[in-house]
Amino acid sequence: METWRNASLAVTAAALLALTACGQGEGDASPRGLAVGNAASAEGGYGSDGGYGAGSADAGAGASKPAGQLAVWDSGELGKVLTDSEGFTLYRFDKDSTEPPKSNCDGDCAKAWPPVPAEEATAAAGTGADAIGQVIRPDGSRQLTVGGRPVYRYAEDSSPGEAKGQGVGGTWFAAAPDGKKATPEADGSADASRAGISGLSVRQDPELGEIVVDKRGMTVYRFKKDSAWPMKSACTGACLKKWPVVAPVSRNDVEGVTTKGFVTFDRPDGIRQQSIDCWPVYTFSGDEKPGDTNGQGVGGTWYAVTPDAKLAGSPK
Repeated sequence: METWRNASLAVTAAALLALTACGQGEGDASPRGLAVGNAASAEGGYGSDGGYGAGSADAGAGASKPAGQLAVWDSGELGKVLTDSEGFTLYRFDKDSTEPPKSNCDGDCAKAWPPVPAEEATAAAGTGADAIGQVIRPDGSRQLTVGGRPVYRYAEDSSPGEAKGQGVGGTWFAAAPDGKKATPEADGSADASRAGISGLSVRQDPELGEIVVDKRGMTVYRFKKDSAWPMKSACTGACLKKWPVVAPVSRNDVEGVTTKGFVTFDRPDGIRQQSIDCWPVYTFSGDEKPGDTNGQGVGGTWYAVTPDAKLAGSPK
């Protein structure tokens, strides 16, 4: 018993030390493990519209909060999935219509599948601003549309990277960046060369040496104007369209990258951002494919990140 207690205290102390070292008392490394499910829980069954029965409406991240800067998560199993700024999966409903756009999910359905508000939403990097729009719901609120389709969260998804709503009732599916159904075939995500890549890992670049990449194999960057003590991001507003934040990654989904100061940064704008050694990290919208490092040295302030969170190739 004493051994277990000592181990538990050591883990807690290490977590507190990491948070203190970053000068931030909140936030942690949020799990992003994919959890795909389409079976009803013991608390309630699916309705005829694919909505959830009583008992599930209060679960998870179901609140109708702004999506902020939309992002794209390469889940591997589902392909590229559209998420909100915190990494929560966004869904589409087969019973909605697109011409004109109309939501057919309200009442109890909307409790299980909270409509995403249109306000404060920004298109994901790599997609045009015209990809997003809005539809007026029966209650007068404005719901976000992507590719003309209303989008929702799922109340049973309790953390970033989950997709428990996938296939529910045969009518609910994770949305792709263009609003269509996310499928591996649509973007080649099933390519064996990309299979099994960790949330953050290391790639050997011929010019920069070892640098950090995300789940998609895209280069991860740091901004010299940011600070780690206290943890603060100087990239806000329009800057985030060009330099999307790296969404929270589970500490268990990291390979070859330091987990020192590996905590979630709760930004003032409401977006949750991953940090490495207390430094906020980003990707670059100008990188089109894995292996690109087009953000390297931009403005003399943006640099790829080494596995120990240093600036790769930065002038001394």
